[in-house]
Amino acid sequence: MKNVWFLGLVCLLLVSCGSGGKEKSGSEDRVCACAGGSTCAGGDACKGQGTCAGQNVAAGDCVEVLCFHGKQRCATCIATERNTREVLEKEFADELKQGKVVFRIVDISQSENQELAEKYEVTWSSLFVVKHRDGKESSENLTEFAFGNARKSPDTFKAGLVKTVSGMLK
Repeated sequence: MKNVWFLGLVCLLLVSCGSGGKEKSGSEDRVCACAGGSTCAGGDACKGQGTCAGQNVAAGDCVEVLCFHGKQRCATCIATERNTREVLEKEFADELKQGKVVFRIVDISQSENQELAEKYEVTWSSLFVVKHRDGKESSENLTEFAFGNARKSPDTFKAGLVKTVSGMLK
C-alpha cells in the first residue's frame, strides 16, 4: 500500500510541476557557495581552494541545502523554496555567513546544472540536504517530506528541515 501511495505522489508531482505554474529564473537571490563543485549556484567559477566570490567555504566541511526545480514551477515547488529560505535565514543565519551552511537553488532545465542533477538522480523538483565532511559526502533526500508539508503544513516542514540541518552540522 505504501508503494502505491508513493507512486501516486510521484505521478502527482510530475503532473503538477510540469503543468505551467509560476516560473522563476535568474540567479539574483541565490546564495553563492562552492562546497561540492567548481561552480557556484549563480554560475561563477570558484576562486582558489573552496572559495567562491570572496566567501570562504571549506570544501568538505559544510551542510549544503540543494533546492532543485525545473523551468515550470508549481505552487508546492515555490513553497518549498520559500520555506527553506526562511528557515535557513532565521535559524542558521550565522552558519550561512560562515559558510557552514550553503543554500543552492538549482534549475535543472539549464544545461550547466545537468551534472549536479545527474549526481543526485534528480529529474523534477527535489530537496536534498548534503553533509560534506573530511572529503566525504552523505545526503538526505527530503523531497517527499517537502512536497507533503511545505504548502499545507509549513510549520511541520520547517521543524523537520531544522532538525535535519542541525543533525548534519554535528
